[in-house]
Amino acid sequence: MDTQPAVTAPKSGDLGPISAQHWGAAQAAHLLERAGFGGTPADIDTLAAMTPEAAVDHLIRGGDTSALPAFDESDIWDPTLLNFPVSRPAATALAEQTGWAMGVAVKPGGARPLQPVTDRFFYWLRATVLETHRLAFWWMDRMVRSPHPLQEKMTLFWHGHFATSEEKLRDYRKIRLQLDTLRAGALGNFGALLTAVSKDPAMLVFLDAAQNVKGAPNENFGREVMELFTMGVGNYTEDDIREAARAFTGWGNNDLTFVFDPDSHDAGEKTFLGHTGHFDGDDILRIILAQDQTAIYIASKIYRFFVRDDLSSDVAQRLGALLRAGGYAIAPFLRTLFLSQDFYSTASVGTHIKSPTELIVSTYRKLGLSHLPGIPDPGVVGKTLGQVLLYPPTVAGWGEGRSWITPGLLFERGNFAQDVLFPDMISFSDPQLNPGGEVRRVNANINAGMEITAVTLEDGAAPSSTAGLRETFNTRYASLQGWQQAMRRVKPIPRDAAAFSLTAMVLDAGGRTTGAAVDALAARFLRVPLPASVRDALVTLLNDELGTSDLAIAQSYLEQPLRLVAHGIMSAPQYQLA
Repeated sequence: MDTQPAVTAPKSGDLGPISAQHWGAAQAAHLLERAGFGGTPADIDTLAAMTPEAAVDHLIRGGDTSALPAFDESDIWDPTLLNFPVSRPAATALAEQTGWAMGVAVKPGGARPLQPVTDRFFYWLRATVLETHRLAFWWMDRMVRSPHPLQEKMTLFWHGHFATSEEKLRDYRKIRLQLDTLRAGALGNFGALLTAVSKDPAMLVFLDAAQNVKGAPNENFGREVMELFTMGVGNYTEDDIREAARAFTGWGNNDLTFVFDPDSHDAGEKTFLGHTGHFDGDDILRIILAQDQTAIYIASKIYRFFVRDDLSSDVAQRLGALLRAGGYAIAPFLRTLFLSQDFYSTASVGTHIKSPTELIVSTYRKLGLSHLPGIPDPGVVGKTLGQVLLYPPTVAGWGEGRSWITPGLLFERGNFAQDVLFPDMISFSDPQLNPGGEVRRVNANINAGMEITAVTLEDGAAPSSTAGLRETFNTRYASLQGWQQAMRRVKPIPRDAAAFSLTAMVLDAGGRTTGAAVDALAARFLRVPLPASVRDALVTLLNDELGTSDLAIAQSYLEQPLRLVAHGIMSAPQYQLA
């Protein structure tokens, strides 16, 4: 009797393609989880019906994104804010010297002549932060909606790689422009993206390009471009950093446009990574891209983001050679990665700890939502869990992996699931409308009829301490005024709770018993199975809540008990894994 040879399981470390015999719903779900943000059973079935090659190409190519809503900017910026002062003292000093600052004149008489200028300064600080929150909300909404999830997933990767924060920029327009740059180059060529980001106004401001001039080079960008963006620590010398900084002199920005100033550029001879010449910034990037270590570093970082943290030196070398041979083209590199046996091996499946952003977006995509709900607020959730989009903690981005999980953070992840399944519409408070305790205190005192100087004193100060005091401006009052001015102009974030029916999901999956219901929900939300004891406990919970194991009998009141079960599933450690 003829026998078919056994098909071996996908092999860890093997970059060769997975066989058709190993392709099915489980592999399609794994691919969708890693190359996107997960999806519904229907999304998984669509990929599973394709060949592995077609499924990967489908995700790399993506769907038409032209119908996705553009960011709806608030009318908060005008050209008077172009050269925004670096600090409040700088703003008031400029006003004292010139009679103007940020388009606002100093009062010719009366109390607090510099108050309008100070108000204006705090207006922009408030407005750009609020608008940045709106931009982050829009981006996460795009992750939920997009028919090209890999594009957004890769944009998220590059945001953590080329990490810049609005906290230093204080200009949402620059961070928005950088986000557009990252998305446009997300699946393109790393060399082209490196050059584009290096000349991006957000990066230039964030890494102090204006202070990098001939005769007084600033090493910030020269150091980070090698340490974090291309080669990694230990693959260059301090002399290389100094020479690179000299080469980048003259690079800067005119608001949202890259400019090169030849007068501040050091055109002298430089020696960098063993090469000597009259190099400029583009030459430095060209030399860096020619290093084998650059390809190894970038390929390894992409691998750890999409596959797993454990990466042998041998595989890293092979990945680097693959990326370098492809001229740093990202899409073909990802295609090889997503088709590889290594990607589907036991070592890779169900081992990735979701970042807070991945957790939030995958939850909504698995629920089949068509947009991002505003309740709970995803920015607040992200802050609680450790990842606020557009505010990476350092130029090195986020730690990833195990840094996302502690016992306390696991508890908070369960709280997020509860807020999705049982939204608190009564006590929800829009964080965009919260100015902070100090501003609230000043506002309450003003509304009580107290004089401005008196109301801004610390609680408990004697009223007599204001006698004879003549302020040129009041900072705390300016913070209140700036907040109020910003709130009149910043558009609101839409606030609704997620609308979905677990009852419909379970019944559509063919569930007829409580056991089948638990299995259907677990299959929808998890890539790692629940322990049998946990599964059995959830079945018992559902039996107790329904008073029967027959879903047909309990169909009219099934939704709330199913949400209790879903909360148990989504609070489990297994739900944190992709």
